[in-house]
Amino acid sequence: MDATVTTPFSTLIRTASHEQHTEAETSTFMSDLLGGRLGLDAYARYTEQLWFVYRALEDGAEALRGDPVAGPFVQPELMRTAALESDLMHLRGARWREGLEPLPATAAYADRVAACARTWPAGYIAHHYTRYLGDLSGGQIIRDRAERTWGFAHKGDGVRFYVFESIPNPASFKRGYRELLDAVDADDLEKQRIVDECKRAFSLNTAVFRELGEVFPLSA
Repeated sequence: MDATVTTPFSTLIRTASHEQHTEAETSTFMSDLLGGRLGLDAYARYTEQLWFVYRALEDGAEALRGDPVAGPFVQPELMRTAALESDLMHLRGARWREGLEPLPATAAYADRVAACARTWPAGYIAHHYTRYLGDLSGGQIIRDRAERTWGFAHKGDGVRFYVFESIPNPASFKRGYRELLDAVDADDLEKQRIVDECKRAFSLNTAVFRELGEVFPLSA
């Protein structure tokens, strides 16, 4: 029997994107950042790139609140743009927006997210999943390392992006999120397209890491 019929969609999307997920997590830039081998400027530049992606993700969310497919995923407790702006204020100062430009890979990533939000709600889910569930999971490792490496206050300024104050029980929230994925109203072909878009999302993210690695080569 077809695996897309017998396997919960949340499991299918997680396992199908495992290779791309691992590639993103083990990129040279992220490994160096988490290993404390890069300076605060590298962390700040990474945070800037996230702002462009989340602005596309969350600006697009407003128009999708009533959509039968993507609407259930638009949850205010997940929104990260305001937290990112708070972190950038702390990292770069009050004029952090001046001269701020995305890396080419970041612009491509944000453009793809925005395009899905406008034209393909099911594809938007793929980007929503890869970003927010990653923030709730591996993002907490980044927060912890950032606090240790650069002396940020625990869950304070500089790492607020990773702090979900409105989600007191992340494990329970993630279970509910997986239930939403399993309930997505789409046929097998459309679900496969969502899986493919999920892989694309990870690849786009990895491209950002690659370009950040070029900007911040390890000088050890």
